[in-house]
Amino acid sequence: MTRFFTEPQNISNKIIRLNADDTRHIRTLRLRPDEQFVVCDGNGTDYICQLGERDDHTVAEIKEQRKSIGEPSVKCRIFVAYQKGDRLDLATQKSVELGVHEIILFESERCIAVPNDIPKKIARLQRIAFETAKLCNRGIIPNVSAIGKFENAVDEAANSSDLTLFFYEAEEQLYIKDILEKHFSSSDTDGGVSTISIITGPEGGFEPHEVGIARSRNIPIVSLGPRILRSETAPPVALTTIMYQSGNL
Repeated sequence: MTRFFTEPQNISNKIIRLNADDTRHIRTLRLRPDEQFVVCDGNGTDYICQLGERDDHTVAEIKEQRKSIGEPSVKCRIFVAYQKGDRLDLATQKSVELGVHEIILFESERCIAVPNDIPKKIARLQRIAFETAKLCNRGIIPNVSAIGKFENAVDEAANSSDLTLFFYEAEEQLYIKDILEKHFSSSDTDGGVSTISIITGPEGGFEPHEVGIARSRNIPIVSLGPRILRSETAPPVALTTIMYQSGNL
C-alpha cells in the first residue's frame, strides 16, 4: 500500500489531516475512495486509511491501527565519516532500507572532502532518508545529523549504546561475527542488547592514532572480513550482519 508520514498532532478522532505534499501525491495516484493506504505517525504506529468525504483529499479516515512491522528490535546508530561525491547518498539510502535508527556524520583525519555547507548536506541526506522510509515500510524516519570531529563521534557512540563497534580494515583478530555471536543466539535474539552504535571511516580509512582513541574508550575494534570494502559499502554490510544475527532479517 502507498505510505505517507504525518505528525502525531494531525491525528485525532479517527481522522488524519494530510499535508499539501501528500494531498498532491494522492491526486497524482488517483486513489479511489475505497482504496486503502497507510499513514504512519513516525513513532512506529501505522494507520490503515481511506480517503475522507471531502473533495479536496486533505482528510484520511482511519480504518485500522497497528504497530509498524518494518522496525527492527535493535536500534542501530551509524557514525559515518564524510565521503566525497554522492557516496553518502548511497550509504544513507541503503542503511535506511536495512533498518538504521539514526545516521551521524563526523570528520576524521583522512576525509577527502568535508562539505562547505554541512546543513545543506544534512538536509539532502534527510530527504533521502524520508523518501526511502516511505518506500521501505519503515515506522520512523531515521534522523540525519552531524557531530563535528572524530573525538566527538567516538565519545557519543561509546556513551550512548549497549554495544559500540569500531570498524577498521587493518584489524585481523576480531571479526563482526565473533562479537555478535557473544551477544545474540538463536535462543535469545535480543542478547540483552537493544542499542548498537557502529563507527565507519572515510575513503582512506582511519589513522592508527584514531584507532588508539577508540581503544582508549573500550570500544571493540572489529573487522568486516578479509576484503577491503568501499566507504559507502561498509555501513550497509555492518547493518546487514547485525540485523541477521539479531533476528531482524
